[in-house]
Amino acid sequence: MTSDSISEFSGVGVADDNIGVILQRGGEELILYKVSDRFTVCAAPGVKQSELVDRIGIEQYQSISVGSRTRTPLVEFTVAASELETALQAARDLEAVAFASHVYQIREDPETPIYLTNEIVVQFAADVESQAQDEIATTVGLHQLEPIDGVANTYVYQVTKQATENPVKIANRLMRHPGVLTAEPNIIVPTTSHYRPRDPLYPRQWYLHHTGGSQLASNSHISVEQAWDITRGERSVVVAVTDDSVEIDHPDFQGPGKIVAPRDLKDKDYLPLPGRASDNHGTACAGVCVAEENGKGVVGVAPGCALMPIRTSGYLDDESIDKLFDWAIANNASVISCSWGASAVYFPLSLRQRAAITRAATRGRNGKGCIVVFASGNANRPTQGIVNERGWPRNAIAGRTEWLSGFAVHPDVIAVSACTSLNQKAAYSNWGPNISVAAPSNNAPPGMWLQSTGFISTPPEIRQYLPGLGVFTADRLGAAGYDPSDYTSSFGGTSSACPVVAGVAALVLSVNPELTAFQVKKILQETTDKVTDTSADLQLGNQFGTYDRNGHSQWFGYGKVNAYKAVRAAQREYSTTEPVSQRIEGRNDRAYPIPNNNSTGIASRIRVGDSRSVLDVQVEVYVEHEFLGDIEIYLIDPGNRKVLLQGRNLGRQTVLRARYSTGSSPVLKTLLNRSARGDWQLQVIDRVSNDSGTLKGWKLTLGV
Repeated sequence: MTSDSISEFSGVGVADDNIGVILQRGGEELILYKVSDRFTVCAAPGVKQSELVDRIGIEQYQSISVGSRTRTPLVEFTVAASELETALQAARDLEAVAFASHVYQIREDPETPIYLTNEIVVQFAADVESQAQDEIATTVGLHQLEPIDGVANTYVYQVTKQATENPVKIANRLMRHPGVLTAEPNIIVPTTSHYRPRDPLYPRQWYLHHTGGSQLASNSHISVEQAWDITRGERSVVVAVTDDSVEIDHPDFQGPGKIVAPRDLKDKDYLPLPGRASDNHGTACAGVCVAEENGKGVVGVAPGCALMPIRTSGYLDDESIDKLFDWAIANNASVISCSWGASAVYFPLSLRQRAAITRAATRGRNGKGCIVVFASGNANRPTQGIVNERGWPRNAIAGRTEWLSGFAVHPDVIAVSACTSLNQKAAYSNWGPNISVAAPSNNAPPGMWLQSTGFISTPPEIRQYLPGLGVFTADRLGAAGYDPSDYTSSFGGTSSACPVVAGVAALVLSVNPELTAFQVKKILQETTDKVTDTSADLQLGNQFGTYDRNGHSQWFGYGKVNAYKAVRAAQREYSTTEPVSQRIEGRNDRAYPIPNNNSTGIASRIRVGDSRSVLDVQVEVYVEHEFLGDIEIYLIDPGNRKVLLQGRNLGRQTVLRARYSTGSSPVLKTLLNRSARGDWQLQVIDRVSNDSGTLKGWKLTLGV
């Protein structure tokens, strides 16, 4: 295929009137507008930040500390609105400046700044040869940096001085080209930790085990003492706690082999220690998860496991996510605990960010996959859904508002909500159909919203006292931290619930390290305690604390995690080494139209009459769709076990003829060692309106 001129091609894509205000991200188009008083610059190679600031001559600035081998940290300058364009143009004219840009906000989320970098990710169609790819990129002033691991024909490009437009416009022009499937600017948004506690002290570590007491409902703990009779964790199982920092000198993180591969992505060294007065969050999370059993202080859920402390940069862009997960993969992390998310109302993950998480969940641990755990968030809003908003200060968010937490809804992630010491929904906890499990944490006393959401404006507060105990865990040493002592009893939020689940996952792998990431997620979901809350929440009036026919609750997922049940189930789960003696094939060539924006989609069946155990699975799929980036494809076995074959990363492709096997898609291994007999289903879901398509047919091959 030869390249077409970008300037001459006028097919599909964003119209010229909107080319500078539409952000392509995750197969969706988000509307941008410029912040009136701020801009960013990136220094040219060899120019120090202090020198850059002196040359620009604006006193009010801050560093946006996301760097790479090709891009130094951005510097954000604040000026009077009337001076913005003049100051920005003056910065662009300086030889010391490699890149300068407006700061943006998303129309649906006016509280969150969007920073452009000088990078764009481009995915080409399969028939575009490398020479044509180079011609397409050169036409708009791009220079190739590196391929994206795990996504075919996809590369990171740098915007050069030869480019005449900003990355948003360039990406939109590229999307018009018939040889380009996806073009996404690499943006930076601030991260937010999911909790900043202010509660008074509460009794210690009730969430692990208790026998009752004030504000303690029966079995509101995770039954970890019974699990500890089986295992307290193995050093070979490494939990990566990714957060603002970890006080690795704390007595509860001492022991032979306790700390593994520490990394500071903010200061770019190997000492992820607290730097700011507010860097307390990660130490508390690490204490909940893996604090050492050494006769001092507290004990984590998995005290015998190792800790990989990773200090994040504090901002999110494609490369920071790549670096975080690739470090964890390269250094053999077993579990990755993430008590943070984007400080945004609506945040779909980019192609590159989705790929990084999928890479960890499928390639980590030598192909078995890292268990990736995310806190669902603390705004009492859906991880994906619509709320009719009212009552926000200054009407910052009002009316029909769509919420999306891209990290929590990723299909390879375990999304964790929070329940209280009274076995009720924590008032702040986010919810929705994507929640996997719940874990114990605190409740929301007056004033919590201001500290926990990460938004400049906060949700309408709950001002009455809400009962529920806080979480006791490790704190920074000395006077720093949440409490003057080395421990705090006032931690909480889904930030605390997340490392509880990560610790249980580590115990599961300690008794059965051969389990895949999908199998661990399945075990955690199938061994929960079905806590029920029939009350209505005080903000929105929702009553989502019961379970549907599939055993799922929007508030609690599949229930509150139970460490003992999960470890016992892991002991019983084994993999087969038996050779395949015969292959059985089935196919269904009936065409099924795929309904738009429908979470159920369509299911095509193939019936298998052989009752022997499945030793291998192969699936061939044929789909035609106007925009394949809208669809997800799942295989469901006769026992209703469901695995994701194809996520929403196909961009503008229109024809999919693909083969999935246990080699190329290790998640299929979770369907092995069970009877082949019954109905096998291929489910195809279109998550977006407008573009339509058809499942043309599929083939199933089972080794028995």
